[in-house]
Amino acid sequence: MRQSVSNQLQEAIKHLPETPGVYRFYNQVGELIYVGKAKNLKHRVSSYFTKSTDKSYKTRHMIQQINRIEYTVVNSEFDALLLENNLIKQHQPRYNILLRDDKTYPYLCLTNEPFPRLIPTRKRVEGQGTYFGPYASVKAMKTVLELVRQLYTIRTCNYLLTPENIARRKFKVCLEYHIKNCKGPCEGLQTAQDYDADIAQVVHILKGKLSIVRNYFRKCMMEAAEKLAFEEAQVFKEKLEAIEKFQSKSLVVNPEISDLDVVTIIADEKYAYLNYLHIQQGCIVQTKTTHIKKKLDESESDLLASMIVEFRQQFLSEAPRVITNLPTEIEFKGFEVIVPKIGDLKKLVELSYKNALFYQREKIQRDNLQKEQSKRILERLKADLHLAHLPMHIECFDNSNLQGSFPVAAVVCFKGGRPSKKDYRHFHIKTVEGPNDFASMYEIVMRRYRRLLNEHKPLPDLIVIDGGKGQLSAACQALKDLGIYGLVPIIGIAKRLEEIYYPEDELPLMINKKSESLIFLQRIRDEAHQFAISFHRDQRSRKSFKSQLEEIPGIGKQTAEKLLSHYRSLKKIAAAPFEELSKLIGKDKATAILKHFNNLDAQQG
Repeated sequence: MRQSVSNQLQEAIKHLPETPGVYRFYNQVGELIYVGKAKNLKHRVSSYFTKSTDKSYKTRHMIQQINRIEYTVVNSEFDALLLENNLIKQHQPRYNILLRDDKTYPYLCLTNEPFPRLIPTRKRVEGQGTYFGPYASVKAMKTVLELVRQLYTIRTCNYLLTPENIARRKFKVCLEYHIKNCKGPCEGLQTAQDYDADIAQVVHILKGKLSIVRNYFRKCMMEAAEKLAFEEAQVFKEKLEAIEKFQSKSLVVNPEISDLDVVTIIADEKYAYLNYLHIQQGCIVQTKTTHIKKKLDESESDLLASMIVEFRQQFLSEAPRVITNLPTEIEFKGFEVIVPKIGDLKKLVELSYKNALFYQREKIQRDNLQKEQSKRILERLKADLHLAHLPMHIECFDNSNLQGSFPVAAVVCFKGGRPSKKDYRHFHIKTVEGPNDFASMYEIVMRRYRRLLNEHKPLPDLIVIDGGKGQLSAACQALKDLGIYGLVPIIGIAKRLEEIYYPEDELPLMINKKSESLIFLQRIRDEAHQFAISFHRDQRSRKSFKSQLEEIPGIGKQTAEKLLSHYRSLKKIAAAPFEELSKLIGKDKATAILKHFNNLDAQQG
């Protein structure tokens, strides 16, 4: 069979074009396992199937799984790089490095509404506004936000300040107005034109173009001084000083260097470590250091090219130049990539490389420390529980329900003493009616290990049940019915006294409360409990959310689900601009929703 498949592949390779493009490898069950780019599709794909001793074990293993090849022709190698990047993010093939958009980093969002707000967020929602960032830390984001609020009177309330609402005197000024942090647009005390002029200046700051803002305030200060308005001139002078103080903290090189990206890379056998800097007028305005796990035989040059594109997409950079520590073979479109040899640009590359190097050292030290700590804890756990083998793979189960409503459950997985979140699973309870924790535990343990057995996946080294004798007995019965009872150690951990129960043992095991092994078991149990509770709350909130929306005339289940997925809360829907809602669900439904919330406000007011 393997020979016939190989013949099919060789035949497919013969007909590959000698042009730039992206190739995709699929295994026998149709799963996409690898995406690659090529300057010459035929030459690159053929190279995988030539006899060579320099291929790594991982590459040889991948080649053995290839059953089908697909490809897409593009105009240039740079276009191939962009397409490869998008396909990897979309499908996350097992043999590719994962170029994921980092959604955990903070952003500043300038909202798309009348009298826009500047709000911190970790989630990018299409249509909500213009996003700036991501910032390397919350502290860096707050520093910029504080500067903006120090210089401008941008509102912080979440009122829907439409001309109609302002004309109707629907809102009243708050404390922010009285302490001069806001000019009161909610009562019509500030015009939209005046407010938008400030917002235009805020955008310059968020883009790192501080010289434009500095020149504007200097001009205002001089004009005020000429009119002998010295108090007004003093206000502008203080704003200038705030900008200069902010800029002096981040000035690293010649202030004439502007709109420039710096990307450097250092790699070892397992990982590549990269640092990104974005420079505006000699200042570092955005920065990020990260690592990616190498999957095959990726060269540093290839990884660098991929991450240049990735960083520029993440940080919305349009800089015309990128400087690096290594040359790349790709001709990029829209920007130039150079390796500087001397001068200030060389110093910037050295600074970036130093950041990547420090990050590498720190990660290696941290990983070694975690491995030592995890091994010590697992050995202690093995001794305390009298296990035959080191529990490298542990799974813990927990149920969650509120008086029988929305019964759900969860299992969390720890491998090598650390959470393996890709193996976490949620369960909807299907066969149990009412609040029956024992029957629910039986169901989820049965479903979990029946699936692992059917898929020929390894069983854990230890099963932990969140609960006492009753839950443990139900779990044991599920293992017995599957025929695997006794093959995997199983324990229950009761919350009240943190007692450890063994199957068919009347007396619990008491581990020292300060023992690392008990603290570790508590951590696993708490993780399972929190994972189950979060899922339960999500199910309840989704049900409540949808039922309230469906009470609005003209809003059905599908529309409610779409609004739930997009906004996540009724409060955000009520504050959404009409134009944004119209694009999502249509004008008639948007009108009905806003009318509903306006009526609620009127009743409560």
